[in-house]
Amino acid sequence: MQSMLPGAPWLLAHRSMLKPNQPRKFSLYGIDYVIWEDQAGAIHALPNACPHMGAMLSEGWCEVQPDGSSTVVCPFHALPFDNAGCTVLPDSSKKTLPLLQPLELIVQGDFIWSYGGHEPKIPIPTVLNQIANKYSFIGYTADCSVATDLLTMLLIMHDYNHQNGTHRDLFRITEVRFHRFIDEGHHSHAFYDMPTAPYSLLEKLRKPDLFLLPSLIKAHLENYFPFLVILHGEMPIGRAVQCHLFVPEAENRTRTYILLFGQAKHPAFNVLGRSYLNFGKIVVDQDTDILGKLYADTAQKVKLNNEVGMDWIRRNFASFPEVVEPNLSR
Repeated sequence: MQSMLPGAPWLLAHRSMLKPNQPRKFSLYGIDYVIWEDQAGAIHALPNACPHMGAMLSEGWCEVQPDGSSTVVCPFHALPFDNAGCTVLPDSSKKTLPLLQPLELIVQGDFIWSYGGHEPKIPIPTVLNQIANKYSFIGYTADCSVATDLLTMLLIMHDYNHQNGTHRDLFRITEVRFHRFIDEGHHSHAFYDMPTAPYSLLEKLRKPDLFLLPSLIKAHLENYFPFLVILHGEMPIGRAVQCHLFVPEAENRTRTYILLFGQAKHPAFNVLGRSYLNFGKIVVDQDTDILGKLYADTAQKVKLNNEVGMDWIRRNFASFPEVVEPNLSR
């Protein structure tokens, strides 16, 4: 369990990922949960296994109650469970005692957080609320489960040397020019530039999304250990804030997804927002593909320049929830 950092907050979902009265499955710390939003906008979560014979409640449906709340109904025997985990058995008009322990959720606006039933060890950051207040929400993408442990996932996402390898096919990155890493304990910033080989005009005309790719990608990554990487992007037609989230579903399975926010400087930005989502999905697809092609137990005998982000991850992982050697800038 320690490999999944109990006591950290995890962003299970953005409200846009839920549809009212439609149950959905999420996993955290090796347990599957059913999550649903009722008509009043309240969000609830229960363990996904029905306590009768283990059917997945997320495969069932919701029934709206007279007070506007809703129950989630088991697809096997149609047993309804309220948000406290109680049901009413056939031929009975009385609720049972709770048979399922609800998962505690912390809902902040559109953001649905949970500590997975563990005592909080680090606070939920305010940064996503600040972003939501300043930028328009464009959408989410690349929501997937990857057969890898949390540490390996985080190391890949803080490896600033893999851009011209893993992401070469799309972005044609020729090199990574790393400038600075600001270490503030569980919060950090990385700044680097990536020149790209240009696409021809014909290639761009065949695929207009390529007009969005700059000849020099200026990257500013803002990191919140262990659950969030924010890519701040500045373009002539607008600003984009791409938030990469991580959730430990099990010891060897990690979920990742992207929330994209934007601020238009030109009307074209609003039209092209979906293209930025597509680029984000391609990045995640390429990262998850390479994760499936690693021998994770290989001893590292070579150390490249600019591995400071990976060092930051290893240090925070080993000392969690304590912070050691904070406030380093390299």
